[in-house]
Amino acid sequence: MAVVSGCGSNSGTSATTGGSAAATGAPVPLVVYSAQGYDSAMTTAFQKATGIPTKLVDDSTGPLLARVQAERGNPQWGVLWVDGDEAFAAMDQAGMLVKGFEPNVQLNAAGQAVVPKDQSYVPTGLTVTAAVVYDASKTPNPPTSWQALLTSAWKGEVGMNDPSVSGPTYPFVAGMFNQLGGDSQGEAFYSSLKSNGLHIYQTNGDTLHALQTGQIKVALIQSSAGIAAGTKDKNIKTTYLPKVTSLPSVIGIDAKVSSQEQAEAEKFADFVLSAQGQKVMLSGDPNGDSLFWPIVQGVSPEAALPALSTVPTQAIDPNTWGPKEGTINTWFTNTIVH
Repeated sequence: MAVVSGCGSNSGTSATTGGSAAATGAPVPLVVYSAQGYDSAMTTAFQKATGIPTKLVDDSTGPLLARVQAERGNPQWGVLWVDGDEAFAAMDQAGMLVKGFEPNVQLNAAGQAVVPKDQSYVPTGLTVTAAVVYDASKTPNPPTSWQALLTSAWKGEVGMNDPSVSGPTYPFVAGMFNQLGGDSQGEAFYSSLKSNGLHIYQTNGDTLHALQTGQIKVALIQSSAGIAAGTKDKNIKTTYLPKVTSLPSVIGIDAKVSSQEQAEAEKFADFVLSAQGQKVMLSGDPNGDSLFWPIVQGVSPEAALPALSTVPTQAIDPNTWGPKEGTINTWFTNTIVH
């Protein structure tokens, strides 16, 4: 398996050989673009189980989505695996994804809620956005509503990621627009947050650092990042305001690659949701992306997570909010970041 790993601007290449490709009719390499922390463990396990040679290109979500768009005329990927279904809905509307395929597994209710009607992408797990993350030793009474963040008690004390950089953050923004009633109401909420001293950082790690160094008292970030921080520092707690937005991790299959690579991509999605694949997802990044809620019936999350039934979630329509991502992110950059 060839692995190209990159977190931000760091990248390195290592290559290993394995599998029995020749015995299966020399399958073409399956190219996986992924931003998941467990993706290297998964592609290694998949290649070992199937003999299909697999090339992983690992990067953060924003650069991967930009790369997919840049390659539209000549796609270089077979599988795209990132968090958030909005981008996949927009890609589906542009005819970029294989339709009509879902692995033959029993999903729980939360999983069923995020399967697209035309089966154009495959949900693989759930986190939520944005969770409220705080240091209980310094902030014993966290906010209990979104509107509370607009009061003087939290002036200058709230931080979040930039949605044009951070993959999980646009669904948070869109989710607030959705639950507040639309674009104008959502814009008013974030404008009020800015007026109350909102801090904007690049990614989960930056926003958590600001929390841990006392620059802010509340970090609005992806649930898995908050829970992971709490496993390292018991004072870091994660809570959920009504409502937080379901953030599925999603696999899409490129409609323009060869039928052979499409078939291999479908096998990959099947493997991810199999019992073996679920074990890899839950163990491959124990202090990060493995802290998700499984959507396969009978699979339990890690002990650090609360029961999903106790988290006040909403699932927003990606076909509505996916095509708006560019417009809303541009508004956010011009009005809130600057």
